[in-house]
Amino acid sequence: MTIDFQLGRDARDARIVVAMSGGVDSSVVAALAAKTGAEVIGVTLQLYDHGEAVKRSGSCCAGQDIYDAKTVCDRLGIAHYVLDYESRFRTGVIDRFADEYAQGRTPVPCSLCNQGVKFTDLIAFARDLGANCLATGHYVRRVERDGRVELWKGRDPSRDQSYFLYGTTKDQLDYLRFPLGDLPKSETRRMAVEAGLVVADKPDSQDICFVPDGDYAGLVKRLRPETAAPGAIVGLDGEVLGEHQGVVHFTIGQRRGIEIGGQREPLYVVRIEPEERRLVVGPRRALAVAAARVEGINWLAEDQVRVEAKVRSLARPVGGTWDGEKLSFATPEYGVAPGQSAVFYDGDRLLGGGTIVATEAAALAEAAAA
Repeated sequence: MTIDFQLGRDARDARIVVAMSGGVDSSVVAALAAKTGAEVIGVTLQLYDHGEAVKRSGSCCAGQDIYDAKTVCDRLGIAHYVLDYESRFRTGVIDRFADEYAQGRTPVPCSLCNQGVKFTDLIAFARDLGANCLATGHYVRRVERDGRVELWKGRDPSRDQSYFLYGTTKDQLDYLRFPLGDLPKSETRRMAVEAGLVVADKPDSQDICFVPDGDYAGLVKRLRPETAAPGAIVGLDGEVLGEHQGVVHFTIGQRRGIEIGGQREPLYVVRIEPEERRLVVGPRRALAVAAARVEGINWLAEDQVRVEAKVRSLARPVGGTWDGEKLSFATPEYGVAPGQSAVFYDGDRLLGGGTIVATEAAALAEAAAA
């Protein structure tokens, strides 16, 4: 298969840098780039201490993954660089992840990573190398239309990664290429087999890359021990109902782990008050949100007001309106928490997004309108 890298020139006179995590997706992108006849350079970020990283599985940009990326580059006959970004990743992603949980918010570390070391720094490095573009293995589409460049969802809904790329700026989008955006994962793996790549059957990374065992609470407790302190569980009226073993174990909308019996309705975490080490719980209807204030906006579109919004990566888009500061939902939305990303769409086109900093309960909105 031949992919158009939209170079605007003969590929034989071009240079393509490929961001290689050591997985099958970015490896296939490198193979596709090499097929064009361009000079191709693979770049892998080392994001963890090597001695610790070699013990991990199901992660990316560490240990075995770096070796796999090098092996693929050797197979393709292209150059391979490894950049040590461990300290930048720790301060820009891991520490911020822990800080967000310590403040009772629900962070999205993949978005932080893409906005920082994976795009900002990699693009700068690729430009220093004189490359014409930086190509990645993300399942999104870069669409040139009506004289502008747009970011669209991946054609395969089960693989779409646009939610995590809302922070991509217009300048970055001009330079980035996403060759897998039109493909299903099955086709990517078929091409890896056809190219004889050792990663053809390599499992996808799971969970948060720097928490491959899924125990994010354990990581946060090590970095921010205060989050493990016990505290009170209270109802919406302030009545103490029980005790928890650390706010780090809870996120807004969570039901599991509250363990308070004798209630007429199941209880959910409605609010986290970390300074008081307090969880506020209530029935599911107390989770209904009418609107959310969103900050740190990156906007790729025009002046759209009516939008479809996703407030979690696996959530379905819901209708709403956007006034530049506040997202108002057409109908009450559940599971909306400060720290999450709110990402706006018009069909398959990504319009922009930002970070939720506050929510407005549906009941309060209804009372204000009455």
